[in-house]
Amino acid sequence: MNPILATWPLLLGMGILMLGAGLQSTLLGVRATSEAFPTTVTGIIMSCYYVGYLVGTRLAPQLLRRVGPVRVFATLAALASVAALVHGTWVHPVPWALMRLLSGICFAGIYVVAESWLNHRASSSNRGQLLAIYMLVLYVGLGGAQFLLVLSSPQSAQPFMLVAALISTAMVPIVGSAQEVAGPAVPQRVRFRELYRNSPVGVVAVALSGMISSIIFSMGPVYSRLSGFGTRGVAEFMAVSILAAVLTQYPVGRLSDRMDRRTVIASMCLLATIVAAAIAVSSPLPRVLFLTLAALFSGSALTLYSLSVSHVNDKLAPAQMVAASSALLLINGTAAAFGPALTGGLMAAYGTRAYFGTLGTLTGALTLYDLWRKVRRSPVPQNQKSPFINTRDLVTSAGLDPAPAAGVEPLELPRARILADPDVAQSARMPAKRPDEFAASDQYRPPD
Repeated sequence: MNPILATWPLLLGMGILMLGAGLQSTLLGVRATSEAFPTTVTGIIMSCYYVGYLVGTRLAPQLLRRVGPVRVFATLAALASVAALVHGTWVHPVPWALMRLLSGICFAGIYVVAESWLNHRASSSNRGQLLAIYMLVLYVGLGGAQFLLVLSSPQSAQPFMLVAALISTAMVPIVGSAQEVAGPAVPQRVRFRELYRNSPVGVVAVALSGMISSIIFSMGPVYSRLSGFGTRGVAEFMAVSILAAVLTQYPVGRLSDRMDRRTVIASMCLLATIVAAAIAVSSPLPRVLFLTLAALFSGSALTLYSLSVSHVNDKLAPAQMVAASSALLLINGTAAAFGPALTGGLMAAYGTRAYFGTLGTLTGALTLYDLWRKVRRSPVPQNQKSPFINTRDLVTSAGLDPAPAAGVEPLELPRARILADPDVAQSARMPAKRPDEFAASDQYRPPD
């Protein structure tokens, strides 16, 4: 059976779920601003989602092994729907923070279940195609959700009810068609010190990209609202910011396959820094020019995760790549938890200019660090590069192999990224070695 046809309930359900998730994130920022929440408080509320997400990555695999994915999905989706309704019923920072924490935990588990199903359906021959379609559905859902904001007033409970309805509706095709699949195995551990030693730029870029993305998704609505945008303006700003990244991932990634990835990372950071500085200094700008610059910034900055993960994998032996993915996820998610709170505090102190000022400072700092490391270490030889991991080839799961070899523990954390390349996937099935067991030919170690 065609794998796309076999997974249409999953794709439909996740598309609906992303409509709810994307609307909820933007709606909370708009409503918090309208309720005159201090921007520092709003930032802390938004950060609670990422804290919950980190907790969820630890709890979800255990729950799946105990009660099965279908029951876990139904339970967590129901709780996520309740959280959305609580947001609309009790408009206060404390319950909002608690519900954002709960939402993070729930969505982590939901992604694990959905992607376990994808794991069950995917094979080496269709993995790339399946993941590309899956990621396209997620991004289109998140981008399209922004326009649902204009259907009702953010001041009312109606949009929160819509979020709850969308999350609940997403359960119908998934729960109705899901099959019980094996729960995820505990991922292998990797030493952070060794990972940083192999690729300092990659690890630092993974962390900063987490902060940047969390700021854009969580504080973008707050920034646009405080800048005087109406509901439609907020929706346009967020949609442009999200959808621009879809267009830039592939060409930027292919360019990085042909030259030193650090050069591409520095170039994207430099471009993003210049654009962020222009917006921060020149505001207010004409609407069309502002949206164009915002798209250019997001299109540049949101490529950093894919570029940095690819750079890290350039320095690893194939058997290490899967184990390293969980560590990179943890680094990225931990940094993301600090982004909204930091930006909220700076915006409270310095105004809306601090939004792009913060983003530009982060990309500027990464530019300088990248250039400094380029002086200290030689680039990876062209023939030793791993294939670029672009957004279309990433899935927010890991271990996409229906029958892993005995004794191998595939990574199964939500929102971890994996290689969609069949050859690399085959290499990932090799029994993992300790770092001291690799021969000199197994791993590229450029001179300091």
